[in-house]
Amino acid sequence: MNVVLKSQNDVEKMRVAGRLASEVLDFITPYVKVGVTTGKLNKLCHDYMVNVQGTVPATLGYAPSGHRPYPASICTSVNHQVCHGIPGDKVLKHGDVINIDVTVIKDGYHGDTSRMFYIGEPSIQAKRLCETTYEAMWRGIRKVKPGATIGDIGHAIQAFAEGSGFSIVREFCGHGIGRRFHEDPQILHYGKAGQGMTLQAGMIFTVEPMINAGKKDIRMLGDGWTVVTADHSLSAQWEHTVLVTEEGYEVLTLSTGSPAAPVLAAATTHA
Repeated sequence: MNVVLKSQNDVEKMRVAGRLASEVLDFITPYVKVGVTTGKLNKLCHDYMVNVQGTVPATLGYAPSGHRPYPASICTSVNHQVCHGIPGDKVLKHGDVINIDVTVIKDGYHGDTSRMFYIGEPSIQAKRLCETTYEAMWRGIRKVKPGATIGDIGHAIQAFAEGSGFSIVREFCGHGIGRRFHEDPQILHYGKAGQGMTLQAGMIFTVEPMINAGKKDIRMLGDGWTVVTADHSLSAQWEHTVLVTEEGYEVLTLSTGSPAAPVLAAATTHA
């Protein structure tokens, strides 16, 4: 495993990229409402990234081995879609929940983050799933510090999510990030405390649990990208990019519109 420890210059560039990614989500928030299409949200985000921020949408044309190029500038995953939903003609309706996942490139560095949005008033189950997933992500983030392990992060997320009656998607994980979109290490959202790679100051990676209301099983749709729950149950995801500092962690994907951390996870150690 080839983990790239980031220099101070890298960290400064990643702070900028992370903030800009989060600001795309701030920008799009007022437009995420009943009647809008996911394609319209994609166009709005694309134009904001390119024309206002001067950033590059990292997902547009992204083609890892074995995949056709991703055709959009954001991912929009609605209800039972787990991740990588392709924006299009889907019209958002009252009660839907949607994950919008944004990755921008600024000066060669990637910022990656996602949020859940409610369309009107969600069901009790949908709201509880989204809130549980958000807290699970933060419980994982709070484990980040030099000397901790990747297993510590995964265990905190898994214990809370499964203890709340939900299931963790196993096939997707967080990832190192920097000049490349996906780097080592892989950050599993399940596992055993004390196991896995030891964290070091200078690591930057995403924490992005995907949690299902039903069973953990998933399947891929025919477009080659969109992943859905096999049992058609709701799914939720939140994502932040995190730096391991000398004392703990710093969340790099925060902006003025970012939802507040849960009270349990409010204490943040900054570099």
